[in-house]
Amino acid sequence: MTDVPVLEVQGAVKRFGAVTALNGVDLKLHRREVVGLLGDNGAGKSTLIKSITGVHPLDGGQLLIDGKPVAIRTPTEAREHGIEAVYQDLALFDNLDIVTNLYIGNELTKPRGLRGFGWLDRKAMRKDAEERLDKLQVHLPSWNSSIGLMSGGQRQAIAVARAVAFANRVLILDEPTAALGLRETKNVLDAVRRLPEEHDISVILISHNMDHVVKVCDHAVVMRQGRVVGTSKPTVDTMQDIVGMIVGAQPEGK
Repeated sequence: MTDVPVLEVQGAVKRFGAVTALNGVDLKLHRREVVGLLGDNGAGKSTLIKSITGVHPLDGGQLLIDGKPVAIRTPTEAREHGIEAVYQDLALFDNLDIVTNLYIGNELTKPRGLRGFGWLDRKAMRKDAEERLDKLQVHLPSWNSSIGLMSGGQRQAIAVARAVAFANRVLILDEPTAALGLRETKNVLDAVRRLPEEHDISVILISHNMDHVVKVCDHAVVMRQGRVVGTSKPTVDTMQDIVGMIVGAQPEGK
C-alpha cells in the first residue's frame, strides 16, 4: 500500500434538517486495501457511503482522491472518479433482463466509442455478462428473465457483478451477502478478497457479520452516532473488542 490513500474522507458532516447524520467523520482507504465499515443500525454508515458516491453531497468536510480534493455531488461524478457502489436496495430494474441491468449506463455499441450514435452490441454484452457471472458461480433460470422474477440471492449477485465490472478505483459494498446462500456468499467473499490484487481496486465493505469481516478485511473502522469511535485490524483475537466498540461498551479498567 502507498502512503497516499486512494480515497480519504476528512471531517465529513451531513445534516438532514435538525438531525446530524455525520459529525466530523474521518476515513482512509489505501490502494489495494479492504476496509470494513462497521456499526449498529443508525450509526451513519450508509449516509457516509452515499456521501462518497454523491447521493448525499456533504455539508462539511472534504473528499480526497489520491491526495487531491474533489467535489462529488452526483453518482455520475463518483463514477467518473472510478467509484462504484452496491446498496442494500440493489438499484436494479425489475422489468429489465440481466444483460440490460448489468450494462445500463455503460452499454457497449458498434462501432466502439460512439455511444448514443451506434448500435447496441448485445452479443458482446451477453458474452461478457456470462463470463462475469460464471466467476461468481451464479446460476440463473434464464438470460431472458426479468430481474423481478429472480431470487434475492440471484439479484444480489447480479448487482455485485455490475459494480465489479465498472469500478476501477473504489468499490463500496453495503451488506453484499445479506440475501445470499452459503455457496453464493463464499463466492462473493472470495471475489472481494481477490479484487485488490487482480483488479487494483480498493474496497469498503459494510457488514454486520464479524466472521466475514475477519475473513476479507485488512482494517476495520467502527462508527456510532455519526462519528468514528475506533479502528482495529480485524482478527479472531480482536473481534470482541470491535464488537464492544460497536455497542458502546467500555474496555475493562475504564
